[in-house]
Amino acid sequence: MAGAAVAGLAGGFAGGAMAQGTAGAVEEEAPSVAHNISALPMHDWRDHFPDLRKGAILCDIEARALHYWSEDESIYLLQPTTVPRTDELTRRGRTEITRKAEWPTWTPTPSMRERFPEWPAMIPGGDPLNPLGARAMYLTWPAYLLHGTHDTRKVGRRSSDGCIGMYNEHAIRLYDLVTVGTQVLLL
Repeated sequence: MAGAAVAGLAGGFAGGAMAQGTAGAVEEEAPSVAHNISALPMHDWRDHFPDLRKGAILCDIEARALHYWSEDESIYLLQPTTVPRTDELTRRGRTEITRKAEWPTWTPTPSMRERFPEWPAMIPGGDPLNPLGARAMYLTWPAYLLHGTHDTRKVGRRSSDGCIGMYNEHAIRLYDLVTVGTQVLLL
């Protein structure tokens, strides 16, 4: 990835990074990135995808990290995520982005409403109680999304009911980079 913009976290990557201005993210021009000080494991897209058609997102459930590679390899993002609380709520496998929404409305699933009958039937976008945050990227799997969160305490933890969440700033950046059809792998 010679000359690629690399975004990471918490102080950046080995080799001196410059701040990007997004909470917990930095960018660096780096011909080869072997380590980062965020302690999130790095991945090579070639180990997981046959190509970078429309870009690629890898969600590493165990590491609680999201990786994004642009189609032309000029951008690589690495950021922390929330992951599902239990293995029963966790989906793994290949999917893709089917739809994108700014300030999405949140509707709890029937199983959520059954477990938490006091929850409202819907929470509008922008409401601080809406768990989807500023941006949502919908997948081919029903009710499973990549999205922002207002509750920053959840990032880096097993805290979701199935989705992959991230800081709102990171969700906005990812949203701006991906298109419908971007390939996604959860492992």
